[in-house]
Amino acid sequence: MRRTETPHLRTEELCLNMGPQHPSTHGVLRLILTIDGEWVRAADPDIGFLHRSFEKLAELKTYPAGIPLTDRWDYLSSMSNNLVYVQTVEKLMDLEVPERAQYIRVMMAELNRIASHLVYFGTYGLDLGAQTPFLYCFRDREKILDLFEAVCGARLTYNYLRIGGVAADLPGGWLERLQEFLDYFPPMLQELNALLTYNEIFIRRTRDIGCIPREMAIQYGLTGPMLRASGVPRDVRKVEPYAVYDRLEFDIPVGERGDCFDRHLVRVREMEESVRILRQCGEQIPEGDYMAKVPRTIKPPPGEVYTAIESPRGELGLYMVSDGSERPYRMKIRRPSFVNLSVIREIGRGITQVKVADLIAILGSVDIVMGEIDG
Repeated sequence: MRRTETPHLRTEELCLNMGPQHPSTHGVLRLILTIDGEWVRAADPDIGFLHRSFEKLAELKTYPAGIPLTDRWDYLSSMSNNLVYVQTVEKLMDLEVPERAQYIRVMMAELNRIASHLVYFGTYGLDLGAQTPFLYCFRDREKILDLFEAVCGARLTYNYLRIGGVAADLPGGWLERLQEFLDYFPPMLQELNALLTYNEIFIRRTRDIGCIPREMAIQYGLTGPMLRASGVPRDVRKVEPYAVYDRLEFDIPVGERGDCFDRHLVRVREMEESVRILRQCGEQIPEGDYMAKVPRTIKPPPGEVYTAIESPRGELGLYMVSDGSERPYRMKIRRPSFVNLSVIREIGRGITQVKVADLIAILGSVDIVMGEIDG
């Protein structure tokens, strides 16, 4: 242990384990902390407790059989995981997806973005001592899960998207139910903001805490709200449009300071933009097929591709190699939670003065899902 001496006080640094079973680590994450009293001098993440092996499991399965695995990567964003997988296989096959299916995919992804951010919002409030927002967030998230259940029969691991389209068309009355939710949700979001976002205690706990400068965010490869909160307006939906995002109007929320409050506010603004996107999809979605004609046995020609989408946590990418067989020869996932978590070590090294309570706020603002990190 290193000793720190002042004219009136002598302290010793202490190595402390936070997790892997800890209510504020949002999963089996172990943080090895070096603390000096309440001050954090170092924070080193220790991962790998889940042993999920999604990449190797996918290489043992046929292309369609790999879709259910994607539901378990980031289990708060299964629709987005489905999307990047099927788009990658379709790119290998040079397969054109029907327009109606593309709109359905966008609606599923944006609903999933709101549902995921609601989980973040509620659990972040719990991390910082607010219980009521958690209950309200899960109340509103249930309405989205009801919409998902009507479409595919599931509420968490959806397995809804297919290579070439989606598993089934939207059921009768679903678009009307979606419109009811879009009318209901914005006032509820304002209520949540009044409870937490603009609460003076919350602002004091998050403003100027865990600041990530723009240059550091870029150097670490951060994406999603983590990057945009530091002032970089990069969104895969804009810079490399997929599905029908190039036909939709929406803004990219960005922050200024890159602190915990900015990361929170970016996610709140993203929910508002998702509502805007969903309204446009409901107005524009055409009639037609929801599934392309695909071979019974899918064997993409030999080749390799990389596809990326904007998941709730950032750029979710998939690199896939085909050898011409019915199984992928190699698959590699670019997991945004894994990349975003890496900056915790830099913050813990003292770029800002961080206390143990601040570290809880910083970790919650990263919005990690350990199922994706240990994928």
